[in-house]
Amino acid sequence: TNRVGITVSKKLGHAVVRNRVRRRLREVYRLHESRFQPGWDIVVVARSRCVTSSFQDIVKAYLALAAKAGILREDAQ
Repeated sequence: TNRVGITVSKKLGHAVVRNRVRRRLREVYRLHESRFQPGWDIVVVARSRCVTSSFQDIVKAYLALAAKAGILREDAQ
C-alpha cells in the first residue's frame, strides 16, 4: 500500500484554509488511488496556488506530477 503525507504551511492562510487544501489533496488521492503503483511513500507539499485553484486544476496537476515521478501504473495512464 502507499502512504501519503500532506504538508501545508501557515503561510497559505488560517486553519480553515489549510484544512480545506488538505481535504482537497486527500480527496484527489482517494479518487485516483487505483491509478498509483503500490509501495510508495508520497509527500505532497501544498503551494499558494492550491488555495485559489479549482478542484479540477488540482487533480490535473496532481496526476501530471505523479506521472512525471513515474508512480502511476502503466495501464492507468
